[in-house]
Amino acid sequence: MTDLARLTAALGRSYRIERVLGSGGMATVYLAQDLKHNRQVALKVLKPELAAALGAQRFLKEIRVTANLQHPHILALYDSGEAEGALYYVMPLVRGESLRELLLRDRQFSNDDTIRIVRQVAGALDYAHRQGVIHRDIKPENIMLQDGEALVADFGIALAASDAAADRLTGTGLSIGTVLYMSPEQALGERTLDARSDIYALGAVASEMLAGEPPLTGASGQAIIAKLMTMQPTPLRVVRREVPPALEAAVMRALAKTPVDRFATARAFADALTTESAAPVMATPTSWAHARTRSRVRVAMATGMALLLAGIAIAKLSGSRSGAASGGSAPAGAIRSIAVLPLDNYSGDSTQDYFAEGMTDELTADLATISQLRITSRGSATQFKGKNRLAAPAIAKILNVDAIIE
Repeated sequence: MTDLARLTAALGRSYRIERVLGSGGMATVYLAQDLKHNRQVALKVLKPELAAALGAQRFLKEIRVTANLQHPHILALYDSGEAEGALYYVMPLVRGESLRELLLRDRQFSNDDTIRIVRQVAGALDYAHRQGVIHRDIKPENIMLQDGEALVADFGIALAASDAAADRLTGTGLSIGTVLYMSPEQALGERTLDARSDIYALGAVASEMLAGEPPLTGASGQAIIAKLMTMQPTPLRVVRREVPPALEAAVMRALAKTPVDRFATARAFADALTTESAAPVMATPTSWAHARTRSRVRVAMATGMALLLAGIAIAKLSGSRSGAASGGSAPAGAIRSIAVLPLDNYSGDSTQDYFAEGMTDELTADLATISQLRITSRGSATQFKGKNRLAAPAIAKILNVDAIIE
């Protein structure tokens, strides 16, 4: 008898399982009919390896946390239990899509829609935090949208999974997709997390909604975490000029490496989300001094690289630039737009790929501080990753820029 057949037989008196709705790193989701209440529900069954690591007692203890959370933007819990060794929980069937599905289709959200959705999620988190509950796994897959309203799912599941996982990168139930939204302290394996960890994750979600990709990406979980510990996210306005300074400032503060530099509460983050101009937030003297020292080192190194690489790029384009290559927007010899292509790792050591990616991000961010320059978005430039890409003049023509850095 298959696992599904055993589950169907065990739950047959309460639920009629109809079909699979989807599957993720932690659970498989089924469309089921709640026979007692004559309604359709979403029945989530934990993956067998995760269920074995958790154990029924720990799972049922943590899932009860969700049952006590009552908020308009938190997806309610109907039921939970164990059946033939399978651990499951039951939630309302959302007549809509996940934020992940919308991002895959539309890639970016307007400023107003981003603010509205993030405020709703922040409201749910603020409520949960005041009850002493930290979500630990805020990501687009766990944010559902129904009739324009956001619903946060899976409270309690991430806590149980993280308690059972010995290794946060390869442990049961944790995936690279989750690492994309992890706070630095969670990625380091800190057991005692507070509201500011969820605020970081929500900031990462907001950044992806505006920029079209998470704030830090990489080819592996290890590469992403290496960047998380050493690199700053590219400012949103580098990728998308239409993002207002105040909105960028709020999201970037939520993404601060150190918890003390983030918003103290999800409510404060929600209140700071605005398209209007706002006064800059003052950092503490210690964090300001640290940031200033780090910035001096980073800018000096990246500026030197920029001058060297820009010289090489211009040399490559000289004699081959045309009105088409420059888009006809700049007089001969002028450089008003640049694309920074993904830097290549020539060391022969694949573990250093993250360093090349980080330098690409830093170089892009530093060049963006030159107001007279237009910098092509990271997403557009990434399509030309690899040593066998087109020649620089051809790429410049496609991207409509005056110079290429590679």
